[in-house]
Amino acid sequence: MSLVRNVGTIGSLTLLSRIFGFARDMLLARALGAGLAADAWQLAFTLPNTFRRLFAEGAFSVAFVPMYTRRLHAEDGGQDAADHFASDVLSVFIWVLLGFSALCMVGMGGIVWLLAREYQDVPGKFELSVMLSRTTFPYLALVSLVAMLSGLLNARSKFAPGAFVPVLLNIVMITGIIVGWQLRGPDGDDRIVAWALAISLAFAGLAQLLYMWWAVRRAGVHLKVTAPRFTPDVKRLGMLILPATFGAGIYQISQLVDTFFATSLPQGSLSLLKYADRLNQMPLGIFGIALGTAILPMLARHIQSDNKGEAQRLQANAIEIAMLLCLPSAVALAICAEAFSTGIFQGGKMTPQDTAIMGNIVIALVAGLPAYVMIKVFQPAYFSREDMRTPVFVAAGALIVNIAINFYVVPRYGIVGLAGATAFTATLNVATLYTILQIRGWFHFSAKLAGRIARQIVATAVMAALLLWLTPLFEPFWRGEAFSRIWSLSVLVGAGAVAFFAAAFVVGALDKDLIAQLRRKRPVAPAASGPEA
Repeated sequence: MSLVRNVGTIGSLTLLSRIFGFARDMLLARALGAGLAADAWQLAFTLPNTFRRLFAEGAFSVAFVPMYTRRLHAEDGGQDAADHFASDVLSVFIWVLLGFSALCMVGMGGIVWLLAREYQDVPGKFELSVMLSRTTFPYLALVSLVAMLSGLLNARSKFAPGAFVPVLLNIVMITGIIVGWQLRGPDGDDRIVAWALAISLAFAGLAQLLYMWWAVRRAGVHLKVTAPRFTPDVKRLGMLILPATFGAGIYQISQLVDTFFATSLPQGSLSLLKYADRLNQMPLGIFGIALGTAILPMLARHIQSDNKGEAQRLQANAIEIAMLLCLPSAVALAICAEAFSTGIFQGGKMTPQDTAIMGNIVIALVAGLPAYVMIKVFQPAYFSREDMRTPVFVAAGALIVNIAINFYVVPRYGIVGLAGATAFTATLNVATLYTILQIRGWFHFSAKLAGRIARQIVATAVMAALLLWLTPLFEPFWRGEAFSRIWSLSVLVGAGAVAFFAAAFVVGALDKDLIAQLRRKRPVAPAASGPEA
C-alpha cells in the first residue's frame, strides 16, 4: 500500500474536516468573539480534546496499532487472533474510560482551578467554565472508543472512516452554534451559545461512535464486549501506554501548559490562541496527522520482517512529503497571517484589534509548523519498535524547556511570546529525536533527501516573494465585505500554490517517483479483509 496514497486519503478527508472546522470557528468567532463565554467554552472544549489526543489518539494508538498489526499479519495468528486481542482490550478500555471520566467530572472544579485559577477574578467565569467542562467531558469516553476502532481499521490500511469522523463532529457543533445563536437572539446572553455548544459536543461523540462501529463491522472486524480480563497482552499494552502517553503527547501536554499560561493573561487571550491555532492546525492536521497515521502500521510491518532498507525508504519518503507540504504552508501562513485572521474571523463580536493580535500569534505558531509535522514522522520510528522510553525522555526535556521559557516570555511578550515558545521547543524536540535515530542507525539523512529539501526551500522562496508583493496589494479586499474576502484570499492561496509548484517543478523539488505513485491504481484488497471503507 502506497504511503502517498494513504496520506492522500487521510489528508483529503482531513481537509474536508478542517473546512467544516473553519466554518464552525468562523461562526463561533462572530457569535462569542473573545469574551467571557468564549474563554469558558474554549477551556471546556480543550480539556476532553487534549485528553483524547493524549491518551486515545496518542498513547493508545501508538501502542495498540503495532501489537494489533503483528497479530493480524502473523503466520500463527491472523484475523481471529487480532479480533480476539482487540475484544479483550475493548472490554477493559470501556471501564477505564468510564472510571476516568467519572473521576474527572467529580473533580472538575479542581482541574479548572489548576489550569485557570485567574478566572475566579471575573464574576461568573470560573463557575461557567466548571459547568461547561463537566458537560463536555463525557465526549472523551465516546471519542476514545472511536480512536480505538479507527486504529483497528488503520492497521488494515483502511484509513478513510477514521479520517472522516471529525467531519461529523463539526457538522453537529455547527448545528449547536446555530441553535444557540437563535435561542440567544441579537442582544441575549452569550452563555446560551456556550451551553448549546457543550451539549452538542456530547451528541457529536455519540454520532462518531455509531458511525465507526458500522465501519468496523462493514470491514469484517468482529468485536465482542465481555467481562474485563487482564490478559498478558492487555497488561503489556498497558505498560506500553504509560510511557507513550508522554512520548506521543508532547504537543497535547504543551497545549495544557499553554492553556495554563494563557488563562493568566487578559480576557480573550485563550480564545485568540485557539482561533490562531485553527490556522496552524490546517496544514498540521492534513499533513502531520495523515503522515503519522499512515506510516506507523507500514513501518511496523517492515520492521517485523526485518526489512531495514524499506523502513529507511519509507521514512525518507515521509520526510520529503512532509517538507514539500509544510515549508510553503508555514511561510505562506506567516506572510498572510493578518490577511487570513481578518478575512476569516473578523466580524460580529470579533473586532479588528482582536484579529490583529491573532495574526501575530499565527506568525509565532507557524514558525514551528515543520517541527510539529516532523515529530509525527519521527515518533513512529520509535513506536513501531516498541521503544516508548526514548520519546518520553525527549518530550520531558522539551516540556521542561518550554515551561522555563514561558515563565520568562509570557510576562514580557504575552500570548505571542507563549506561541513562540511552543514553536521553539517543538523544534528542539524534533532535532533531538532525529539525532538519536541517526546514532542508533535506524534512520539517516541521505544526500539525495537533503538536496531535495534544498530545492524545496528555493521554490518556497519564489512563492514568498510573490506573496509579499500580493498581500498588501489585496488588503482593501481581504478587509472588505464577505465576497471580497473570499475571492481575495482564494487568489492569495491559489497564486502561492501555483508559484510554489511551478518553481518546484523547474528546480527539481518534486520527486517524479512519488508523483507516479499517485497515478498508479491501488491494488485490489483480498476478499478476507472486507470491503474498502
